Amino acid sequence: MTFSSPPAERMPRRYVLPLLLAYPLLAIAGAVTHRQIFPLLALLLLLTAVMLPRLQARRAGPWLVWLGMLLALLLLSLYGFAGLLLETVPVLTNALLACWFGGTLRTSEPLVTRFIVAIEGADRLSQPGVARYARQVTWFWTLLLATQAVVLAVLLLCAGHSGLLARFGIVSPLPVSDRWAAAWLHAGGYVLLGAAFLLEYGYRRWRLRHLSHPGLHDMLLQLALHWPQLVRGHRAVAP
Repeated sequence: MTFSSPPAERMPRRYVLPLLLAYPLLAIAGAVTHRQIFPLLALLLLLTAVMLPRLQARRAGPWLVWLGMLLALLLLSLYGFAGLLLETVPVLTNALLACWFGGTLRTSEPLVTRFIVAIEGADRLSQPGVARYARQVTWFWTLLLATQAVVLAVLLLCAGHSGLLARFGIVSPLPVSDRWAAAWLHAGGYVLLGAAFLLEYGYRRWRLRHLSHPGLHDMLLQLALHWPQLVRGHRAVAP
C-alpha cells in the first residue's frame, strides 16, 4: 500500500531529516573546537527541525515563538551557556523519546505499530506475528532510550573536570574521564542508536522472514513523510 501527501505538506518533512542529520555534526564540531558558534548553530537547527511544519504554515504565532527562542539562544551564547545547553539536549531527547515510546505501551497502539501502519498500511497488523513483534520492539526502544538517558545524565554530571558537579565545586561520587564522557555525549550515543536501528531492521527481516519488507530507504522516506501521523495514531493514517 502506498501513501501520498500533498506537496505543501511533503516539502517541510523532506527538510527535517537533513536538519536532524546536521545537528550531531555541529555538536561534535563544538565539542572538538570549543567554539560557541557550533553549539549555537546545532541548537538552532534542532529548534528549526522541530518547528518546521508550523513555520511552513506561515502563521505569525510560530514565527514569533521561533524568533523569541532564537533570541534566547543568542543571549545564552553571549553568556557562554550555549555549550552547556547543548550538552543537556541528548539527555532530554532520550528521556522524552523513552516517555513517548513507553507511553504508547499503555494503549492498543504501541509506537512501532504506528510506524508499521504509516509505512505499510493497517492490513499489515493482521499478518502473523506482526502486532506482537511491534509491541516487543516498542518495549526494546523504551528501555534502550531510558537507559541511554540515565547514562548520559551520569556522564554530564560526573565528568572529571567538565561535568556539572565539577563546575560547581562538588566532588563527583563517580569520576568519569572527560574524554570518554565527551565522546559518548557528542558521538557515542548517536552511534549506539543508529546501530540499534540497523540491527533491529536486520533482525526484523529475519524474525518475520515469511513476509515481504520495504527497503531501508523506502522505510525511512515513509517515516519522514508521515511522522506527524505517528503522534495521532494509526487511525489517523489514511490509506
